[in-house]
Amino acid sequence: MLQPRKVKYRKQQKGRIKGVAYRGNTLAFGKYGLQALEAGRITARQIEAGRVAIVRKAKRGAKIWIRIFPDKPITKKPAETRMGKGKGNVEYWVAIVKPGKIIYEVDGVAEEVMIEALKRAGHKMPVRCRVVSMEEGGI
Repeated sequence: MLQPRKVKYRKQQKGRIKGVAYRGNTLAFGKYGLQALEAGRITARQIEAGRVAIVRKAKRGAKIWIRIFPDKPITKKPAETRMGKGKGNVEYWVAIVKPGKIIYEVDGVAEEVMIEALKRAGHKMPVRCRVVSMEEGGI
């Protein structure tokens, strides 16, 4: 699973997700991509599940680029714990995704296979997604 090797601070505040993605909103590597249509947090497990779905459908010959990285730690306190006594331990890592962000890019196999593989990966995501292509301008 993806997670940073080393971070300056172990724990982060929650923060807010607002606005649209100005960076990472166009195709840069592959012919087809999966683009987020709404804001959200995608866990490292969900990113891996989407990658596995693409690999299983596209088989050999497909080149896959993962354009997001889970670099935000999410903490959680144990069940049935009283309030106070500090922030909980890091449980998992998430990637913050804004509308327009490209999540995956694929190239190297037939068009129908690539589109179907990206649709399957989109079903694993907690945000609505769409498949975009280089033909439509890479948007």
